[in-house]
Amino acid sequence: MKGTPFYTAAALLALSVAAMNPQSAMAQSKPKKGIAAPMEAPAKQDFNVAAESFADLQLLRYQVPGFETLSPQQKELAYYLSEAALAGRDIIWDQKSKYGLTLRRTLEAIYNTYRGSRVGKDWADFREYYGRVMFSHGNHHHYGNEKFFPKISEATFEKLLKESDLNVMPRTSNSETIAQFWKRMRPVIYDPKVEPKLVDLRPDIDNVKASSVNFYENVSQKEVDAFYAQFNTTGHAPSWGLNSKLMKDANGKVTEHVWKSGGMYGAAIDRIIYWLQKAAPVAENAQQRKALELLIQYYQTGDLKTFDDYSIAWAEDTASRIDVVNGFIEVYMDPIGKKGSYESVVSLKDLEATKRISAIARQAQWFEDHSPLMPEHKKQNVKGITAKAITVIMESGDAAPSTPIGVNLPNADWIRKEHGSKSVSLSNIIQAYNVASANSGMLEEFAYDQQIIDRAKKYGALASDLHTDMHECIGHASGQINPGVDVPEKTLKNYASTLEEARADLVGLYFAMDPKLVEIGVAPTTEVGKAEYDSYMMNGLMTQLTRLKIGDDIEEAHMRNRQLVAGWAYEKGKADKVTEIVKRDGKTYVKINDYNKLRDLFGQLLRELQRIKSEGDFNAGKNLVETYGVKVDRKLHEEVLARYAKLDQKPYKGFVQPRLVPVKKAGKIVDVKVEYPESFFEQMQEFGKVYSVLPNQN
Repeated sequence: MKGTPFYTAAALLALSVAAMNPQSAMAQSKPKKGIAAPMEAPAKQDFNVAAESFADLQLLRYQVPGFETLSPQQKELAYYLSEAALAGRDIIWDQKSKYGLTLRRTLEAIYNTYRGSRVGKDWADFREYYGRVMFSHGNHHHYGNEKFFPKISEATFEKLLKESDLNVMPRTSNSETIAQFWKRMRPVIYDPKVEPKLVDLRPDIDNVKASSVNFYENVSQKEVDAFYAQFNTTGHAPSWGLNSKLMKDANGKVTEHVWKSGGMYGAAIDRIIYWLQKAAPVAENAQQRKALELLIQYYQTGDLKTFDDYSIAWAEDTASRIDVVNGFIEVYMDPIGKKGSYESVVSLKDLEATKRISAIARQAQWFEDHSPLMPEHKKQNVKGITAKAITVIMESGDAAPSTPIGVNLPNADWIRKEHGSKSVSLSNIIQAYNVASANSGMLEEFAYDQQIIDRAKKYGALASDLHTDMHECIGHASGQINPGVDVPEKTLKNYASTLEEARADLVGLYFAMDPKLVEIGVAPTTEVGKAEYDSYMMNGLMTQLTRLKIGDDIEEAHMRNRQLVAGWAYEKGKADKVTEIVKRDGKTYVKINDYNKLRDLFGQLLRELQRIKSEGDFNAGKNLVETYGVKVDRKLHEEVLARYAKLDQKPYKGFVQPRLVPVKKAGKIVDVKVEYPESFFEQMQEFGKVYSVLPNQN
């Protein structure tokens, strides 16, 4: 989707070759003339980015530099928007599974009230499971989608239950005994046949029934398609189905349960509305106030046309320093790409880092005109791309603890075409990733030679930033659908997200080596593009496999996209040895021999992916994804995992959120302070006590 939570190769390589350099572009205090400086140095130079680690997860912390320079009114606005973000936290748990809130509250009850010993392997294993569930908003891996299980035995788990406070367990009634409760919960936790996969994208199956997400109940994919076929999706049509669950009523009729005040998730949405109503009067300007009031109205009514009105007003608010994304936004969690998962990102504009991405946005028409697309697929008039770098203040829902590093919204094609869009790079998140990944050993282990290592250390972080900027800013904004062709969610179905991410990636890759970037002052040399090619091909062909278990296919849309792009380019350039997979001392490496030919191959694939989108060619899109983006070479996978294990790194990273603390005088907020909690587990306890509002079943 165009509102993609985009992750570059750098962010996903823990965090890649491109982010290994402590002297990276992100850290430079004196950038080269003409190149926009990155995020201003954090106020606390001795700030400890690393928090806790467990299982395959490393928790980090990010700072909010610049917050102290905001006016009291801006700080008050940020506080209200942050509370609104957290008020919807329960929603993502229920969206991921109809058992999600019951599972979370069961684990919280044990973690908070268990009377037995909290030392030893059993408790450590339970704590790890608790942490994994908190991180993933359920018992499906946040990235791989597969169900995971506790290391402790069923008998030990039952013992933990019995030695905890029964009164705080999420029982169906006060009369439900612990034995009855355990009988109900045991399959949810231990049975591999109960909700085995969060999102199942395998071809030629009923993806709706095979997926565990709580967007559909007792309906087949065929019935879902038939239900939404009755809605017009051309012109200015809303994103039908974005904010509802589809299920059958008592009479077997397929109906929508809309997420709104007074409807499904009403208790949480009313809390969101409460905080948004406090935020609107302290908005920075009339346009921002208009957007917030429309968002409130949308939550009150569930009307998707009002959501479009809000999205337009939000996109046209380009002056505010404080900004927020709040709502049912991205559709990656829906196997057929209709339902939006709840998320919120509260931020302030990073004024210095915005200069670089804005320079790219100003040239959007030039990039469109010079892209390798077929002429009929190019936009003749690229509308209003507002590009900025932001400093994140608070994230919630599907944006936390695992977060994107770039976002482009709104999603609706017609809004983007007629009213423009906002393209955002999350500068303080990227900075925290860079600090955490310095000296990880990834670069030295997987890069083919010293030249690649040296280039990555010199240009890698800047290359990654530029690819993020171009992916979001000009990638998703490029191209147009042919007249009469329906929206990608209908034409390309369960392949739409992967193909769109690949298309946007390819725009960034194609222009990464273009002299235009040097001309407009965002890159010192085209060597920056080579650094990104090295990183991208190595990641797509090899190192992203650190995120998979042996024997698994690739399911996640971004991983599929990267392997598709890298695998296709490798295969099509094999005869000319454009890219080689070579062996040295028993280890496999990726070696690019001709960067210009590789760029041409990226252009060819970009042209084809845009054709597929423009014409709605489902079969061609399916063939590309299934041929290049899904299957994994088992022998190579085993080698990559063995080499990665020696580095003692965690393949996944996420964040503990800051805490905003209001300072009041005579009942009025006069200031807001930012605190930086150090414990993910303590934060989960706090959130569970303060922001738990929905019933166990919704």
